[in-house]
Amino acid sequence: MEVATVSTEPETASPPGGRQGGQPKGGKGRIRPWPLIILLAVALVVVTLLSLATGAVSISPRTIFAAILREHPLTETQRLILFHIRLPRVLASGLVGSALALAGLLFQGLFRNPIADPYVTGCSGGAIFGACIGIFYFSQWSVFGFSATALLAFAGSAATMALVYSLARSAGRTNVVTLLLAGFAISTMFTNTSYFFELLDKTGASNRILISWLHGVIGIPAWSELGISAALLGLSAVAALPLMRTLNTLALGDEYAQQLGVRVEATRVCIILIGSLLTAVAVSLGGMISFAGLIVPHVGRLLLGPDHVRLLPVTALAGAIFLMLADTLARTVFAPSEVPVGILMAFIGGPFFLYLLRKLKRSYTV
Repeated sequence: MEVATVSTEPETASPPGGRQGGQPKGGKGRIRPWPLIILLAVALVVVTLLSLATGAVSISPRTIFAAILREHPLTETQRLILFHIRLPRVLASGLVGSALALAGLLFQGLFRNPIADPYVTGCSGGAIFGACIGIFYFSQWSVFGFSATALLAFAGSAATMALVYSLARSAGRTNVVTLLLAGFAISTMFTNTSYFFELLDKTGASNRILISWLHGVIGIPAWSELGISAALLGLSAVAALPLMRTLNTLALGDEYAQQLGVRVEATRVCIILIGSLLTAVAVSLGGMISFAGLIVPHVGRLLLGPDHVRLLPVTALAGAIFLMLADTLARTVFAPSEVPVGILMAFIGGPFFLYLLRKLKRSYTV
């Protein structure tokens, strides 16, 4: 999804003496963050166990617990299903959901635009172009457990971000409007290159793989791939943490932030780099999945308010839970057939998002 409108002014403003460091006030009725974080952490464990237990071959949570406590060993079939099929996929869905939600949070805060999503800088187009090269020309190639599709999608996403940023930068500054427009243009061009790759496929096999990837499918990654992706996600989250308070200050306007000593341009660069890295990680593992990076930050703001410091851990946990549940439904609702999780997210996420907009009928600070 690309940004359709641009807001370069803060939705709410406060005089310089109103809040120290631009820290947003918590509104009445907001949920306290720590109980919610603990609740989400427990929910993540429960959802992980339920996802592991659910599938074409049912393995009860009691059986899994008994195996963990070494009270009753798993059969060879159960061990194969749990540790070689379901667990890598469940962990991958959690990583993708968390990465997309964090990227959406960063970009919505940076651009002060409620419909900004992880693909706002044009990463999606570059990822599609890279994935096409991998699918059509290097389908048998892999490095450290990463397929050529995943690696080239990651590289294409990162390269597109660099190109868009270079186009938007002028005289040592980055124009936000130019950044968004350049991202839209580059993404559109690269996305439509997939048509030319499809023309070259005579058998149709590569086209089917590409269509599946475009719809968003979380496969069964190698453990090395999961480890590297988790490390990149963790490093990105740690790097983003000190920027959250700065995002609160930027919400009050660039001039006010500069008066408080915030290096606005350096902050923008860091957020764009971190958000684009998170998006590249998500795309390399799960293809193009919409709405996760849009809905989760919104729900977090409705519960906690606009304070990005509080939102970061909540968004990371909620994103993982959200996509784990969606992927579990995707592989079980029409079992033994599977629905691409991206398709399921569109049909669930779209109406849910419209319901939120209709139900609340009130504005809140991005």
